[in-house]
Amino acid sequence: MTTVLGLDPGTRHFGWGVVEQRGTRLFHVAHGIVHTRDGAPMAERLVAIEIALVEVLRVHEPDEASVESLFFAKDPQAAAKLGQARGVGLLVCARAGLAVHEYAPALVKRAVAGSGRAEKSQVAQMVRVVLSLAAAPAADAADALALALTHLQRAPILKARAAGGNVPPR
Repeated sequence: MTTVLGLDPGTRHFGWGVVEQRGTRLFHVAHGIVHTRDGAPMAERLVAIEIALVEVLRVHEPDEASVESLFFAKDPQAAAKLGQARGVGLLVCARAGLAVHEYAPALVKRAVAGSGRAEKSQVAQMVRVVLSLAAAPAADAADALALALTHLQRAPILKARAAGGNVPPR
């Protein structure tokens, strides 16, 4: 059994999702979004994210974490803010002793929805289907669950490569 925490960083809305794999079956454990106070100073937002993520780790005790890799946005200020939120997520996971795996947004979309250019709504619907949810999660939580699913899909490949196995790149 493996439990993975997916993180979709943001300073206003930070998505998280927990997925468990038992054998070949995947199970939704929990998901949510850390909403920070509009207009709050950045330091206050980062503290709120840290407090919430520490609680998620305490409650769900994941084995590993999966986070969206940093991509270069057109707006440098937005990229810097995203990097700060992402750093909090990485720090919380590292302090908990979790291995953290990073995936590019296009790879996550391709792994979950079949296309690296999939819309957020398509990703959310595929997450709903794969995890047998009654409704599609909100976008930030759906993206976090998609990150966890991507890692669980790719983990056997990563482990085989680490062990020196002959696994072709994807």
